[in-house]
Amino acid sequence: MDRRSFGAAMVGLGAAGAAMLHSTSASAQDSLPPLMEGCITDVPGIKLGHALMEGRPTGCSVILCEEGARAGVDVRGSAPGTRETDLLNPTNMVDTVNAILLSGGSAYGLDAAGGVMRWLEERGMGHNVGRGVVPIVPAAILFDLGVGDFAIRPDAAAGYAACDAATDQPSANGNVGAGAGATIGKMFRGSSMKGGLGTASYTVPGTNIVVAAIVAVNAVGDVIDPRTGQIVAGALTEDRSAFRNTEQQILAGHNVITSSGQNTTIGAVVTNAPFTKTEMTKIAEMAHDGFARAISPIHTMSDGDTIFGLSTGKSDGVTASVTAIGTIGAVVMSHAIVRAVMAAESLTDPDIPAYRDIAHSTPL
Repeated sequence: MDRRSFGAAMVGLGAAGAAMLHSTSASAQDSLPPLMEGCITDVPGIKLGHALMEGRPTGCSVILCEEGARAGVDVRGSAPGTRETDLLNPTNMVDTVNAILLSGGSAYGLDAAGGVMRWLEERGMGHNVGRGVVPIVPAAILFDLGVGDFAIRPDAAAGYAACDAATDQPSANGNVGAGAGATIGKMFRGSSMKGGLGTASYTVPGTNIVVAAIVAVNAVGDVIDPRTGQIVAGALTEDRSAFRNTEQQILAGHNVITSSGQNTTIGAVVTNAPFTKTEMTKIAEMAHDGFARAISPIHTMSDGDTIFGLSTGKSDGVTASVTAIGTIGAVVMSHAIVRAVMAAESLTDPDIPAYRDIAHSTPL
């Protein structure tokens, strides 16, 4: 079934089928609180840049911290692809990073970090080692090699280009950067939908504290709108007329196949509130609650789910609560995940539909 027929099928499902796809009525939709908007660039001291590869939907995203940022990380999935995450252990020495790389291309995509390092070194940014600097660029990748030409992956040139493109202006969501080749709902063959990259931010009332999130959604599981508890994108039935509901399928024991590690959701939660490396590690841990609220199942053997935590410390004169910022970070992360799939566009080769192809979708 092509995407046009897919949309027509959605219209003809009737009340029962529509409920499987989006059970929120129009009046309920109107009463929903809006998804958080904004971008991680709303955090002072942060720039964001993307690069896309030619010939295949894949790319990378770079979070630039030109004045440095305290950083932690938490890895929950069992198939991670990462670089320099051991350095972020609270017991290890260096506590300031210069950039974070999120990339497609599986382990090959880690090459893009070399381009980020070169860009930073040329500008004298990095850990001072006497005779020069060593830029600190932790990275995480997702597996998108199943979409298009396997041989095309983000490389050092892509990482360098993403740095060149970095700006403190708002970023697009969807098929950009690390989310270009992302897909979701992959526990059943031929049932996936388009994932993507999403970002959102929140300013704490009465303060100048900003908490933001960025995420590239490439999960095994389905994406759930935390405002409604309803699936908005994920594994489709064979005729693409409804969602399978991966969690329910697992509970029922139906049609579940062994999946290799070809997935992974990666991202970062960022704030201008001053925190230590240890505190940012805890905030990154808490942000995984946002993954759990918006993706099911999550943290599987086939996912390498990773969240970085960054503090630019630009909110001077405040003492913020780790618990409060971690709680907010989880909420912002869950909204960024939904924004990622709602903004995504379908692919044609292979034919992978997106949220916007669903007739009963809700507005952003």
